[in-house]
Amino acid sequence: MSSAVRTLGQTSIFTTIASGLMAMVFWMSASQPAAAQVTAFKQAVAEAASDDRDLAAFYRSTGFTGIWTDQEAHKARRQALFLALQTVSAHGLPQSRYDIDALEQMLRTARTPRDIGFAEVALSKAFLNLADDMRTGVLDPRRVVPAIKRELRDYDRTRTLTAFAASREPRKFIRQLAPSTNEYKRLMKEKMRLEGLVAQGGWGPTVPGGKLEPGASGPAVTALRNRLMAKGYLGRTATQSYDATIQKAVMDFQRDHGLEPDGVAGESTLREINATAEDRLKSVIVAMERERWLNLPQGRGKRHILVNLTDFSARIMDDDIETFRTRAVIGAKAADRQSPEFSDEMEHMIINPTWHVPRSIAVKEYLPQMKRNRNAAGHMRIVDSRGRTVSRSSINFGAYNARNFPFAIKQPPSSRNALGLVKFMFPNKYNIYLHDTPQKHLFDHETRAYSHGCIRLHQPFDFAYALLAVQEADPKGKFHGILNTGRETKVDLETHVPVHIIYRTAVTSPKGHVNYRPDVYGRDARIWSALEQAGVSLPGVRG
Repeated sequence: MSSAVRTLGQTSIFTTIASGLMAMVFWMSASQPAAAQVTAFKQAVAEAASDDRDLAAFYRSTGFTGIWTDQEAHKARRQALFLALQTVSAHGLPQSRYDIDALEQMLRTARTPRDIGFAEVALSKAFLNLADDMRTGVLDPRRVVPAIKRELRDYDRTRTLTAFAASREPRKFIRQLAPSTNEYKRLMKEKMRLEGLVAQGGWGPTVPGGKLEPGASGPAVTALRNRLMAKGYLGRTATQSYDATIQKAVMDFQRDHGLEPDGVAGESTLREINATAEDRLKSVIVAMERERWLNLPQGRGKRHILVNLTDFSARIMDDDIETFRTRAVIGAKAADRQSPEFSDEMEHMIINPTWHVPRSIAVKEYLPQMKRNRNAAGHMRIVDSRGRTVSRSSINFGAYNARNFPFAIKQPPSSRNALGLVKFMFPNKYNIYLHDTPQKHLFDHETRAYSHGCIRLHQPFDFAYALLAVQEADPKGKFHGILNTGRETKVDLETHVPVHIIYRTAVTSPKGHVNYRPDVYGRDARIWSALEQAGVSLPGVRG
């Protein structure tokens, strides 16, 4: 919808509201005694609010007086609400969800105190629905993707309405309902930019398939050049060969898309270059919804750890600035191995850890091996319910299955331990943590989804130094002093560090291009589908 049409829509709404309220005021002044009018209005408010506990509590606190329906005193609130409802698409929210036409009709046709009482409550319900959506999103993430374990922030709706009624700047109040993070603000800006691109036809023709390398020339290189210029990675140039400027642009593009920056436009690079503006717009809108899910009451934390599953990375953030980054391996793509999304607090690290093999792995992977050969996985200890090591020669593995296997399996500390030499603990019911790994070769892969769900770190020692630096004068010396003992040792973090395991296919940066990542688990596709069903849509122009 153009800005001109939108403005006309708002004018129409405000005019009909005013005319409806004027008619009601005239009817009231010419008909019933004032006391009867007030009583009828309040009774209607009480009745209309009775099916919503929070609304009922709010109106009891006001003595069932209105906050929307006085023609002049409440005009700024009405205008702020209708303006917000008309422009919710800027937040990636579905305008159809709020039934603006019905609200307009209700106000236009209000002729009695009872009518206006019902309209009063309808406006409050619309406001609270909008507030909930702007703060915590349209969807319940756990219903769309069960692996998203986020508990959405539970706002006090009565308090919200009370604060709004007391606000002298209703438009500003509504604007501040959305997440205040820099990430959200930058995503909104990117959404507007992409919508403009979609309306103009996107980034132009795609690049034909096939590998393109420095030194190449021809129509495919020209298409690559044009696409890179359109996306802002290459300045104006008429070159028709894959020269050094195109190679540098390709490398910059690869870095922003989580690809190996080798300067060669291979299959994965061309797939990302050929992504449409609509594709990217969907990622941004989903990222905005996800940002609302992460709208925590305490914030993310002045210092926090951010694990982005799609980026295969773990970062330490201080005051919204990245101060440490390392590559990560995440859960494999199989449904039972995917890493979940949630937030918690890192409390300690364990140096020289024992691996307590999860029950599912013990009975699904190790028990079958030991049935075939009792000495299989000889580096593992078999432990009974009292914690005593049991000799394999005394166990008839063939007598057990996944249901009745009575032992636990543990791997003692060593450089071969599956957890490596250190693990970082934020105790949670999903048994997920960050840890070292002896399988260093996996970090050379572009896509790193191989684990059973936990997050493996490429540079765990440096990660440990960074965490210990705030409490130790010599964090590296402290760490290695413990490591060299070979004994399992718990080291508490004096200040717990929030950990957020997220999944973002669109991530902004304070400067430069927005970074995009593949939808490795297919979660964003499911979220987009749910948003579409809720009424979110893209501009109808091909991109």
